[in-house]
Order: sequence, then C-alpha cells, then structure tokens
Amino acid sequence: LIRKRKVFGAGWGGIAVPIRTANETIGVIIVGIKQPRSIEEGYIRLLTTIAEIAGNAMYRSNLFDKNEEQIRRLTTLREIDTAITSSLDLRITLNIILEYLLTKMGVSAARFLIFNLDTQMLDTLASSGFQNQESAQLSFNIGEGFATQILLNRKALYIKEFNSESNQLDSENFLSYYALPLSSKGTTKGVLEIYFKETFTPNADWIDFVHTLAGQATITIDNSQLFENLQRTNQELSLAYDTTLEGWGKALELRDKETQGHTQRVTNLTLELAQQVGIPDFQLIHIRRGALLHDIGKMGVPDSILRKPGALTEEEMNEMRKHPQYAYDLLYPIPYLRPAVDIPYCHHEWWNGNGYPRGLKGEAIPLSARIFAIVDVWDALLSDRPYRKAWKQNDVLDYILNLSGKQFEPRVVDEFQKILRSDSKMIQIYSYK
Repeated sequence: LIRKRKVFGAGWGGIAVPIRTANETIGVIIVGIKQPRSIEEGYIRLLTTIAEIAGNAMYRSNLFDKNEEQIRRLTTLREIDTAITSSLDLRITLNIILEYLLTKMGVSAARFLIFNLDTQMLDTLASSGFQNQESAQLSFNIGEGFATQILLNRKALYIKEFNSESNQLDSENFLSYYALPLSSKGTTKGVLEIYFKETFTPNADWIDFVHTLAGQATITIDNSQLFENLQRTNQELSLAYDTTLEGWGKALELRDKETQGHTQRVTNLTLELAQQVGIPDFQLIHIRRGALLHDIGKMGVPDSILRKPGALTEEEMNEMRKHPQYAYDLLYPIPYLRPAVDIPYCHHEWWNGNGYPRGLKGEAIPLSARIFAIVDVWDALLSDRPYRKAWKQNDVLDYILNLSGKQFEPRVVDEFQKILRSDSKMIQIYSYK
C-alpha cells in the first residue's frame, strides 16, 4: 500500500494495491483520496479484494486466450496432418503452413526453399506475402544469401533489424527476419524464411510453434521425395523388365525361325487395334507385354518340332499345341506378368470353340486374345516361311474375312478392316513389303 504524498501530489493521498496472479504481479490498482480524508482499514480490505478478483479475472482471461491460441495451433496441425496423408502434392501442405504464418502469427511474408541436389541450388518451392514475383521465386547458389548459411550451418537465424547491407530484398521493405533449417534424419532438406515489415522479437512460444510447423513441412518434403524416388525406381524397373521382355521376344524369333521383327510388328499392331476396339489405356501395358511374349510357351517345344521345315505329324502337332499351356505355367506364377497371360495362353482359341488349348468359345475368350489372334495371323501370312512364300495383303484380308465368326470375332474383324482402310500406321508397319 502506498500513501506517500510524493506519489499522489500535494493535497492528495491514496492507495496502490498490486494485482497478482498465483505466480506474478501483473498490474496495480491506484486510488487517489483528497486529504484530509483518512483511509480506513475496511476500504483497504475492499480494494485488496477487488485487486484479487481482478487478478483472477485477468489470469483466466489470459489463460482463455492461450487456450484459444493452442486450439488454433492444434487445428492447424490437424489440417497439415490431413493434407500430408490425403495428398501427394507437396505444395498443398506448404501453402497451408504459409497461410497460417501470415494470417495468425503476424508474419509479412514467408517462403519454403528446397535444396536441389542436381543443380546444387536452393529453389523457392512455395511462397506467400511478397509484393513482386521476382522476390517470391528467388533461387540461391551455395554461399549466396542467409538461406544457404542456414542450410550449411543447420541453425536458425534471427535478425531483429536489417541494415542496408544485409537486406536481401530492399524492394520489399522488410525489417525483421527469422529463418530455420528443414532437417530430417541428419539431412537438411531446405529452409523456411520468415519476413516482417515491423521490428519483431519472437518469444519462446512463437519459436517453438514455428519449429513445429517446420517439422511438419519436413515430413511432407520427406514423403514427397520418397514417393518421387519410388516412382522413378518403379519406372526404371518397369523399363528394365520391358526391355528384357523385348529381348525374350527376339530370342524366340531366332529359335522359331520367324521373320525378323515379327514380335515388334504384332505388338505395335495389337496395341493399335486394342485402342480402336476401345480397351482402356491402363490395360494397354499388359496387352503389350502379352503380345511380346505371345509365343513364350514354345520354349517348351523341342527344336525337332519347332524348326521342322515340312508339315508336322499329328503327334507333333499335338505337342506343338501344348505351348499355350507352357506359357501359362511359366507366366502365371509371376505377379508382374500375370495380367499379361491372356494373349500367350488364349490366342489360339477360336470364336466358334474349335481352338486350343481349352476350346473356349465366344466371349469366354479374353478380348485381348481375340484381338491378337487376328493380328498374329495377318502378320504370319504376310511373311515368308520355310514351307511357303508370303501372301499378298488382299489375299490375307480375304482369308480373315472368310474366318470371321469362325476363328475370329466379327466385331474385331470389322475394327481391323477400319484400321487397314484408314490408318497410315499400317503402311509404316508393313513398309518392308
């Protein structure tokens, strides 16, 4: 309690009562009383009680504000977590963080910079709050700017006030700066830069939450880079597999004495006809692989039969007809090739049920095999074989038309004719004729 005249001025006295919370003094109530009025003890107790009530109210209000802020922060973290788990687009998550920084944390501008291993540069991946596009999309060579210092030192950097020499963005009129590394598992992925147009002094809560947001951003970057690496590895592996399949196809041509390029020609034309028939694009890769491996089962047929120049005996023909089953036994156990097994297994089935190996009929035959059956006969009859000369295109087409509804599905035959009449690719495929 303060009753000294020098505090209140001549002719005045008064009381000053501290406003306290459980841990600290947060204010004071000052009441001036004109002398010679005396200050009664009851009056002092009343003011003390009022100060206690005010202290409790201010404490609860401050606690409420802190709780509200915590709820906002938790909500933001929840939104970020949802973005991480529901989207593979890195920028969606980073933009959520940037929006929160600018709208809830008093930030004027911010950006995420990612280190590019190929170019050895820090590139802006997402930014917000900058006045001009050049500032928003900056890239830095190693050794340039504060961001690369943070990348190399792996420590946060705070600048209370830029001077004329240190301000990297004079045109933006920024005054304060805070930046921190985006680090994960001992590797720094990039940097989060935060700018203020007024002098800013961060407190411990602010720093803790900014580092939490940076941690979420780093998780997002990790996930994105992991997915990109998996995609790249999968593409490289798929390319290696398909190159191997092409090699198998060429090896089978050599063993079977087929015309050079037969496998590639029937593969290309089968894909063309499959698109004409309306097969979805995502299935074409399996059709391509099946076409490349259409005669893979002949690996199980003895050379004495496969390379025989003359007509086969009935016993030899029965052995030859086993090659679709050999293909199935070889390919089906391989999950990668299982979706491609229909063509090697079923392309000798007939629309009327007189084919082999299972005597399938009509639409019981997989569509990809129905398509390939026409293409295989077309290319085979147009090619020289040890036991006959190549046919003319018109003769081959007549042959296929005569077998429409018997060996071949009529609808697919009609679509094949459309390609022959209108598609310039046919000229390219069979230009060797």
